[in-house]
Amino acid sequence: MITQATEAVSRPRKVERLVTGKATSDGAGVKLTRVLTQPLQRRLDPFLMFDAFGSDNADDYIAGFPDHPHRGFETITYLIAGRMLHRDSAGHEGLLESGGVQWMTAGRGVVHSEIPQQAEGLMEGFQLWLNLPARDKLCQPWYRDFAREDLPRFTTGDGVEAVVIAGESHGVVGAVSRAATAPLYLDLMLPAGARFSQALPPEHNALLYVYRGELKLGDNPVPVRHMAILANAADCDGVTVQAGPATRALMIAGRPLNEAIAQHGPFVMNTEQEIRQAVADYRAGTLAG
Repeated sequence: MITQATEAVSRPRKVERLVTGKATSDGAGVKLTRVLTQPLQRRLDPFLMFDAFGSDNADDYIAGFPDHPHRGFETITYLIAGRMLHRDSAGHEGLLESGGVQWMTAGRGVVHSEIPQQAEGLMEGFQLWLNLPARDKLCQPWYRDFAREDLPRFTTGDGVEAVVIAGESHGVVGAVSRAATAPLYLDLMLPAGARFSQALPPEHNALLYVYRGELKLGDNPVPVRHMAILANAADCDGVTVQAGPATRALMIAGRPLNEAIAQHGPFVMNTEQEIRQAVADYRAGTLAG
């Protein structure tokens, strides 16, 4: 475990708004909360969707996500508790277990499934969709599993433990980096009353999602199961949070692509013509060819 000093942030961002998300279901009836919905895609570019799921009732998750297609973006699945098996048309297979991450680049097209490997107990985690720039939307699909022990982490002098899934924080480089979108993805575990600061470029869009406890950004509380969209301001150099009780939260940020977004279900491209082509390729069985 690496112990690091807290990054210096002199002008922290403020909370622009809080979002509670919408209860929904996906796949074969998996119950989840869609926190980043389609109307927020432009505001939180390059992120397209963010789902939170968590239940100890197997009926809420047991059917999983049978075979379904994707094109034009990346999916990042972070499992806090449970076991889920991934298989896809590119020949990848991996078992995601508690504390692990699966990162998949759909690129030109992939058909995959995500099926729980447990009949009881808690299944909890998150899925984030990260957009690809226009030049990379038809790239070769890519996939990698990261077990809990594969993910870089550090502890600050204030006792905050951070898992660095993507990007760089406090001098620690995360499991994945992406040049175009420069995503930062941290899982923060804060003791009661602890503070944590993270430097951020002012033009990067950023959010916080609290899934245990409660955070404060200045005078603004962020309650559990809420997403805070952080305001962009040219004179701000990062974000500083303070825990009320012991808290766990995700900090996610990235460089906006500022490109057109066209989405039809599991396909995200730049134009409606490209969407029609994706649908046609899927119907013809050539999407993942």
